[in-house]
Amino acid sequence: MNFLQDCITYVRRIIKSPSNAQITDSLIIDYINRFYINDVAARVQLFDMKTRYIFETTPGIIDYNMPLYQIQNNGTISYYPVYQGFIGEALVNGIPVSFQTQRESFYNSFPLYAQPLNQVATGVGGDVVDYQFQLPYFPAIPGHVDMTGMLLAGYTSDPIFTADLISSIPMTSVQSRVFLTYTSANGQNVIVQDSGQFLASATDGCLYGLLISPGTPPGSGTRLDGGYSMTSNTVNYNTGVVNVTFNDAPPAGVPIQAQCYFYAEGLPRSMLYYNNTLTILPPAFTQYIVDIGAYLTPAAFFASSAAIPFGYMTEYIARGAARKILSDTGDVEQFMFYEPLFLEQENLVHIRSQRQWTATRTQTIFSQNEGIGNTNSTAQGSL
Repeated sequence: MNFLQDCITYVRRIIKSPSNAQITDSLIIDYINRFYINDVAARVQLFDMKTRYIFETTPGIIDYNMPLYQIQNNGTISYYPVYQGFIGEALVNGIPVSFQTQRESFYNSFPLYAQPLNQVATGVGGDVVDYQFQLPYFPAIPGHVDMTGMLLAGYTSDPIFTADLISSIPMTSVQSRVFLTYTSANGQNVIVQDSGQFLASATDGCLYGLLISPGTPPGSGTRLDGGYSMTSNTVNYNTGVVNVTFNDAPPAGVPIQAQCYFYAEGLPRSMLYYNNTLTILPPAFTQYIVDIGAYLTPAAFFASSAAIPFGYMTEYIARGAARKILSDTGDVEQFMFYEPLFLEQENLVHIRSQRQWTATRTQTIFSQNEGIGNTNSTAQGSL
């Protein structure tokens, strides 16, 4: 069974365009993609799209972007989120953790506290721009590049490991967590911060963040002089060691201060989904298995046998795509004629999901905590 080809065939029958010369398969596929990927999730929540997203944490990292599909179907699907969104049922190594979508509630429980400014060095004046010092608190929480910044940079793997600074990432997509400051000779506040990008050439098992001078949004951060290596313009989040080449030499006697976000590492206990990013606190001390409920975006299933579980949606998807075509071409008469048939298919698809949802008993005070170790449910129910 070829789900995509069946959809194309049905669309052609509805719009009465059997020839590729009238409308190409690639254009029909575009309409199918736009309806299936963008509209279906907003119109109906399908039980068959409910799945699990499972991944391993990276020690010290707290931010994980939503995963993205690779380019597929001859380029018609490109870098699209694998999941429509995440729901509760969050587990870390099989242990339930809280799952939230509001930053206030999340950070009220696990405040991400920025340590106060600490003087870590003193300017020596002259032309000296190279400094090495240590953050007052470590391991420090690394910076982060959100999904929009990754896409603009052409990356789908998260986090970004690179040999040199990627200058196409706008500052609006960078969440820095380490800041270095001093006052220049003319009284200007000079800031250097981490970029959310990591040094790919590191071989000691540590995370090295690339340092930047912040740019003005929507511009990107500015590359520091001297390039990037383990010995230049990096912060070692594990040990707190900073090697930086300032673009302007700090004046003699001027304090150089450092500020960072710090949190004791351990077993993650809470999870926030915000801005297409999962934030997990406390930071993972080692690799943990994160298992979270999700709604799938089944774009990858169009042209493969894996589409069979979604075969019952073929006519619904075809009518939805044809509906868009008739709307764009201004064929109002045909659009109105087929609209009841489209809604009928949508109801049938929705009923399938409703049958699954209603198979679960509505929870009451007498049905909670059933299972091993519950000795009161039977007694309470018999009263």
